[in-house]
Amino acid sequence: MDEQIQRGQKWLETLLKLMGVPANVNLNRIEQDRNQVISCWLTIDETPFDLTQIEALTGKKGETIDAIQYLANALLNIGVDEYSHRFFTVELNGYRLRRQAELMAIAQRAAEKVRITGVPEEIRYLSSVERRQIHSMLEKSPDLLTESQGSEPDRRLVVKLRHPI
Repeated sequence: MDEQIQRGQKWLETLLKLMGVPANVNLNRIEQDRNQVISCWLTIDETPFDLTQIEALTGKKGETIDAIQYLANALLNIGVDEYSHRFFTVELNGYRLRRQAELMAIAQRAAEKVRITGVPEEIRYLSSVERRQIHSMLEKSPDLLTESQGSEPDRRLVVKLRHPI
């Protein structure tokens, strides 16, 4: 297994212990590009947690788990050459999978509306990670473009026709 991914697993287990909620972290969904690991999911075992602890670790609108994921990606890639960077997704109790399904539905609705009306559609209240996910979901659409506009905390994603009517 990739040394950096093992560091990620150990780092997250240590963080959880320091937070007073020790848990095992499993490695799931390791993604590769040309036989090189580029990302993996660090899944927190929720077995020892009650609902209150799960909600606290997830946070309102995923803010806490997003912050943990941000820290993992920032800290674990310090001093690593850019070709060896890993992207870590932190998962707990199926939150990321549910949110990905929600984001896919949001992206599809926006794309459909733009295709029907020809009017750009703004999607608000997304984290930077979520905006990036929707960019990725729609990037292969030959008729659509996405771009982020504005500045935090009011940054939003805009879906528009590649060639306006």
